Amino acid sequence: MKILITSDWYAPAVNGVVTSVKNLRRELERRGHEVRVLTLSQSRRSWEKDDVTYLGSIAAGLVYPGARLRTALAGKWVRRLVDWGPDVVHSQCEFSTFFLARRIAEERNIPLVHTYHTVYEDYTHYFSPSVRFGRQAAAVFSRWVAARTDCMIAPTGKVRLLLQNYGVSCPVFVVPSGIDLAPFRREADPWRSAVLRASLDIPAERTILVFVGRLAEEKNIDELLCCRAALGDAAVTLLIVGDGPDRPRLTRQAAALGLTAPDVVFAGMVPPEQVADWYQLGDLFVSASTSETQGLTYIEALAAGVPALCRADPCLTGILRNGENGWQYRDEADFQSKLADFLAQPHRRERLARSARASAEEFSAQRFAERMEAVYEEQIAHRGGTEACREVPA
Repeated sequence: MKILITSDWYAPAVNGVVTSVKNLRRELERRGHEVRVLTLSQSRRSWEKDDVTYLGSIAAGLVYPGARLRTALAGKWVRRLVDWGPDVVHSQCEFSTFFLARRIAEERNIPLVHTYHTVYEDYTHYFSPSVRFGRQAAAVFSRWVAARTDCMIAPTGKVRLLLQNYGVSCPVFVVPSGIDLAPFRREADPWRSAVLRASLDIPAERTILVFVGRLAEEKNIDELLCCRAALGDAAVTLLIVGDGPDRPRLTRQAAALGLTAPDVVFAGMVPPEQVADWYQLGDLFVSASTSETQGLTYIEALAAGVPALCRADPCLTGILRNGENGWQYRDEADFQSKLADFLAQPHRRERLARSARASAEEFSAQRFAERMEAVYEEQIAHRGGTEACREVPA
C-alpha cells in the first residue's frame, strides 16, 4: 500500500503524537509499504526531505503551547502527494493538516482514517474559562471531525467510549499506539545510574519516584508534589524529568510546600536517546494525570522494567495491573498506602520489574503496525464495495 500520514506535529518536536507517527511509519515500511508524511515546518518555509513534506507555519502558542498553524500555500505540495497516488490517508491531528488530509482523500476517493489523540475536554483551560462550555465545544468539534472521516482510531477503550458518548457518526476502532521497545529492553547500567544520581546530588540510599513527561497543567503534577510533601523527611526523591509551560509554577509550589533537593528534583529536558536511562534511575514511575488518551510514558516505564504507581484512569485498563506490574491509586491517602507497601517489601521489586517488562510487550511498534494495516485494508475494501479483507487484530 501507499500510505500518507498527516500530522501537525513531527520531528524535531517531542510528544506522544510524534512518537506514535514515527513508530508507525518505520514499522509500516518494514512491512513493505510506501509511507509519506505531510506535516508543518518550524518556520514559514516549505520543503520536502526523505518523503516528508513540511509546510510553512507560524507559532500558535496562545491556542496551545507549542502549537503551529499553516501559513504557506499548499497547492503545489498537495498536488505532488495526489499524483503520488496514496491508497489511504491517516490523519493524526484535527487542525491544519486535517483539512489537507481530507482534501487529498476526497480527490483520490480513498479512505480517510483519523486517530483521536487528544481528550479535548481535559484541555479546556487552554481555550475556555468555562469547563462546561469547553466540554460541549469538544463534543461538537469531535462530531464534526468524525463526520468527515471513514473511521476513527481510539488508542484505548476509554477514548472509544468518550467518542460514542459524543455521538460520533463513524466506526471507531481501538488500536493502542505502539512504542519501540528496543531502547528500553536493555538492562539498567549501575554505573550509568550512579553517574546520573551524582549529577543530581541524589544520595545512593534514596528511593526515587520518577515522572517523565511534559510539565503542563493537565498532567496534575501538583498532586505528586503534595504526595511527596506528605512523606515528610522520608528518604524518597520525586524526580521530575521533562519541561513545559507549567514548570515555573510547579517550582514555586514545591518551594511553598517546603520541598527542596533532594526531596524533589527538576531534571529538565533530556536527550531522547537517554530517556530509558532516566526511567531506570527510578524505583517507581509515578503519574497523577487523568488526561491521557493512552499514556505512552506508562508503557515506556514498564518496558524499562520500572513498575508504576499512577492515578486510576480508564486508559490504564489492561496496562497497569495492581500488585503485578504496579498499582493504580484513587486519592492521596491511597497513594501513601500503596507506596508504603512498595517500600516495605524490597524483595518484591525484582518480580515487579520482570512483570513490568513482560506487560509492555503487547504494545510493541510491530503489533501497532499490524493492527493499523488491518484497519487500512478493511477501509479500502469497504470503499471498493467489497467485504473486509480481514478483522482488525485484538
